[in-house]
Amino acid sequence: MRLVADREGNVTEVKSMQDSLLEALYGNVVGRFCVRPLISPAFSRAGGAFLNSGLSKALIGPTIRSHSIPMQEFEKREFVSYNDFFTRRLAQAARWVEPVPEIFVSPCDGLLKVYKADEDSVFHVKHARYTVGSLLRNRKLAERFKGGYVWIFRLQVADYHRYIYVDGGKVSRNVHIPGVFHTVNPAASDRFPVYKENTREYCLLRSENFGTLLQMEVGAMLVGQIENNPGNKTVARGQEKGHFAFGGSTVILMTQKGRVVPDQDLLESSRREIETRVQLGEKVGISGRVDRV
Repeated sequence: MRLVADREGNVTEVKSMQDSLLEALYGNVVGRFCVRPLISPAFSRAGGAFLNSGLSKALIGPTIRSHSIPMQEFEKREFVSYNDFFTRRLAQAARWVEPVPEIFVSPCDGLLKVYKADEDSVFHVKHARYTVGSLLRNRKLAERFKGGYVWIFRLQVADYHRYIYVDGGKVSRNVHIPGVFHTVNPAASDRFPVYKENTREYCLLRSENFGTLLQMEVGAMLVGQIENNPGNKTVARGQEKGHFAFGGSTVILMTQKGRVVPDQDLLESSRREIETRVQLGEKVGISGRVDRV
């Protein structure tokens, strides 16, 4: 059972058939042994090959119906494969990116938790202990984010799987870290440090309003590809950064100490281990240099 909040503070209990299956797999020793081949890169590549084929089109209709996906929000066109459907684009004006420079926005649709990294760059996701250094495999870079916030946006199958830069500025090259492909469902993340075991990719953004930001994309089961646009360039607020292929997946932001203040409802829900549903472009925080906007 998962708890999910909306921005008005309403909390609902959510449990799907997928949640039950994953809890059965990850909840005992035998299940965790059986899941080993499923998290391998080879399995994700094989699954991705099928989902890129025309045969996979048969899965599109059932997915739309079972997840009640509002297709009116997306460009109307014929899809040639399931992954073509999965990486669909929003229709014009389906999302609004807050334009006020001091407002910190969500890079994607998804379920958000916000964690404070202490002065040793340590934060906890339920029972899993993380250091920013282990997540990045770069202790020197991790020093820049100690005392700041770690924002974890978990995308589900029904979510829009394209993501944006949250501010304008100069972006670095993309750094790829190879790994496995655990599901990012809480059934796995409650028991494994999935964000430092899974394949992931990150870049730095020297932003116009929030100091240096780090944005990381984390692959998940059957997400064989993280498709990021090339780095080493100047970008604009709201510009598309990339997209995921099929599966649940995660976008992680790291902000430096004192540069961004998360909205209070997000901090309170996260403290209670409740995810909050947010949309691409909506306000999730404010610059630490202003009192309010």
